[in-house]
Amino acid sequence: MAPVHTHIARRAVPVRGPTSPMLLVYSFFIVSVIGATLLWLPLSSPDSGFTSPVTAFFTAVSAMTGTGLIVVDTREAWTTFGHIVIAILIFIGGLGFMTGAAFLLFITGRRSSLQGRLVVGASLDDNRLGTIGVLARNIILMAIAVQIGGAIFFFIRFYVVGEIWPGVTLFQGLWQSVFTAISSFNNSGFEILPDEIVGGGSLIGLGRDIPALTIIGVMILAGSTSYAVLANVFVTRGWRRLTLDSKLVLVGIGVMLLIGFVAFISLEWTNPNTIGSEPVVSKVTQGVFHTVNRTAGFSTIDYGQLHPANMGVTEGLMFVGGASASTAAGIKVSTFMVIVIASIAIFGGRDRTTVFGREIPHANVQRAMAVGATAAAAVLILMIALFAVQPGLDFRTGMFEIISAFGTVGWSAGATSNLNEPAQIVVAIAMFTGRFGPITLALVMAGREHQDPIRFAGERIRIG
Repeated sequence: MAPVHTHIARRAVPVRGPTSPMLLVYSFFIVSVIGATLLWLPLSSPDSGFTSPVTAFFTAVSAMTGTGLIVVDTREAWTTFGHIVIAILIFIGGLGFMTGAAFLLFITGRRSSLQGRLVVGASLDDNRLGTIGVLARNIILMAIAVQIGGAIFFFIRFYVVGEIWPGVTLFQGLWQSVFTAISSFNNSGFEILPDEIVGGGSLIGLGRDIPALTIIGVMILAGSTSYAVLANVFVTRGWRRLTLDSKLVLVGIGVMLLIGFVAFISLEWTNPNTIGSEPVVSKVTQGVFHTVNRTAGFSTIDYGQLHPANMGVTEGLMFVGGASASTAAGIKVSTFMVIVIASIAIFGGRDRTTVFGREIPHANVQRAMAVGATAAAAVLILMIALFAVQPGLDFRTGMFEIISAFGTVGWSAGATSNLNEPAQIVVAIAMFTGRFGPITLALVMAGREHQDPIRFAGERIRIG
């Protein structure tokens, strides 16, 4: 009897089809369109008229991607119904691309295909098929619990301990607390505070309100750090027993917080247009707040008045973003750390990338490099498109807006509210690309990972 030869090959994740990562992109795009339609209706407009379709779409995408960039004042331009729509969009989109997939699996209770569950598991950092549903449920419950807890703390600060503004009603206190909690945890930066009462746009009027800024900062950190990392930290005892992914995320966040804080304090300390006239305690508080806030977009200062060097540092922090499988976007902290560590290894003449006594697989290094390079190219293309449709825009301001949109941060140097409709569409594309592009690219590459059956002769090329 002749021997039977078998060959087991890895099945690639398709870029099209019911289990592809792109299905989730399509799903969230549909959610954005539905949200834009609701915001377009007279029910969402205080003057009972139809809102501009481009404005409605821009706002919906900004909310769903957790960006917070606006072309109209959130409080003045929308009714309570519109605010509810925006809050729902923030909640859905803030959980992130793959967490959103897990959310769908959890809500529907349907049995997904093996391939679909592997795609979801890849983003949740868990390949055990039996635990993906439980993990997804835990993420959702954690997110809801943190936002409820945040809303309670905000309500205590905004209404019980001291009124956020004179004469605030119980309903206003509750709604402000809920909305701010959702916006903070999901790193969106939307707010509906009355600017004429609290003293300025965004959180400018709360620059010296340490309790409020502390609550917001804690919520932002909780949202921008993935559930996998938080669970690993709380369950595992000791630094040495943490996963390599958790170590890289924690170190990366710590380094970025340090860089951001030092840059902000040193460059803005004497700037009369930002924190130069503030007392020392307020300067330090706002320095910490804005460093933590690198993924959310809340602001207690006018970012159009930042020191030019600090704008550059801020752009870098926005481009990196938060942790994988978190509510923040950008290329992700772990991706950035892998790129840095791999670059150090290359410069040191080493052929392997090692850190903390562990080796990072070559496939992960290649994936990180590809995501970083593709993201940089996307930002460049989006900048060119923005200046093509609005040529009179200041270069530095336009670059800041695009990077802020791509990182779904929401900080503005003053250009967004003055963009024409084609430019608004470009910025909306930047928000959507930044939110879903890097993780989609990583998942597609992970699904297509395979060994080439043919190897060609090597030949050196000139570098540099």
